[in-house]
Amino acid sequence: MIISTYSSMTDYQQIFQSVKSATRKLPILTEEEILRTLRSLKEITLDNINLILEANRLDLAKMDPNDPKYDRLLLSEERIKNICNEITQVESLSSPLNRVLESKILENGLELQKISVPLGVLGIIYEARPNVTFDVFSLALKSGNGLVLKGSTDAEHSNSTIISIIHQALELNNIPKDAYQLLPVDRAGTKALLEAVGFVDIIIPRGSQGLIDFVRQNAKVPVIETGAGIVHTYFDETGNLTKGKAIIHNAKTRRPSVCNSLDCLIIHESRIKELQELVEPLIKSGVKIYADKKSFENIKGTPGVEMANDKHFGTEFLSLQMSIKTVSDLDEALNHISEFSSKHSEAIISENQNNIDQFLKMVDAAAVYANASTAFTDGNQFGLGAEIGISTQKLHARGPMALNELTSYKWIIKGNGQIR
Repeated sequence: MIISTYSSMTDYQQIFQSVKSATRKLPILTEEEILRTLRSLKEITLDNINLILEANRLDLAKMDPNDPKYDRLLLSEERIKNICNEITQVESLSSPLNRVLESKILENGLELQKISVPLGVLGIIYEARPNVTFDVFSLALKSGNGLVLKGSTDAEHSNSTIISIIHQALELNNIPKDAYQLLPVDRAGTKALLEAVGFVDIIIPRGSQGLIDFVRQNAKVPVIETGAGIVHTYFDETGNLTKGKAIIHNAKTRRPSVCNSLDCLIIHESRIKELQELVEPLIKSGVKIYADKKSFENIKGTPGVEMANDKHFGTEFLSLQMSIKTVSDLDEALNHISEFSSKHSEAIISENQNNIDQFLKMVDAAAVYANASTAFTDGNQFGLGAEIGISTQKLHARGPMALNELTSYKWIIKGNGQIR
């Protein structure tokens, strides 16, 4: 069942109550019931690829192909099959529930255990990413959590079709579909979800910095911030040119519309004469470059190269655009990153172990790399299965959030008549 548009807060509260009530039954599902449902979801999805693609085409028709969100919105047969592969990875992972995190017996004989439990009901607000609907459902089911999904108008048809497929898999396996609901795309749903205190345990936004800021500023439910990636790579005075060319090109062009793609190349001034060679693969791939004064002097006249201004630093481009900043030493590079980073992913290309060690220790980000592409910041690449988002904050979870990060814990105390 796809939820129709609701007109009042009372209707939304009824939805939230039904999700909360159904979610209470999830922690007692057996591992076999969960795995069987995920297998059913893959089968139904593959049987309905054409239906999903037709819905996706309706969404794509409303969006300018030059919009950076277009690639995020786009589904293809290959991408749908990759989504199913990610669900398979989630299947293969151990359950994160009922793990004994700590155990002890007190002097009075009380037996204490701290065990992992679901967070409860997750509220996910996301933009133009229909794959998120599949990803978060598989993770939520495996971790015993319910879901209230709030997608954007951009992906309305895609998300509605996907949730109907999810509900088919749930019904086929006698799991309450009320625990997994998609809200209408209107703004009233967003407001209701952000204020769903007592029904929704946590809100996780997936999208632009503007969306994340709006959710953080307006939510009455606790929020885990994810997503916005203003990503830097520092090519220092010892950086290997061959490694650097490959890493920088991959980080920028592999999939420029996602949050782990490179936004700013920082280069040590002693390597400025090699900048032309360093960026040549980028130019061939159609990347537009905004270079600061020092770097511009060395690559001016190159197609797609312009002089940078202040707005080009601290920008998440989400497209084939990037900036270049020249620095005189590691400290200046670290200061630039500190000023403009969104604390998502940062990298250094260096053969100097002292520089690498200092960079890895001093950069404050969820993922910090040495001599590798930031394109690896991804739950699937980290071996976590699908991800529910990449947390850029420090409370509860940081970096790619998957099964373990969708749990909390509670204390179990067993006694034999003890009183205090």
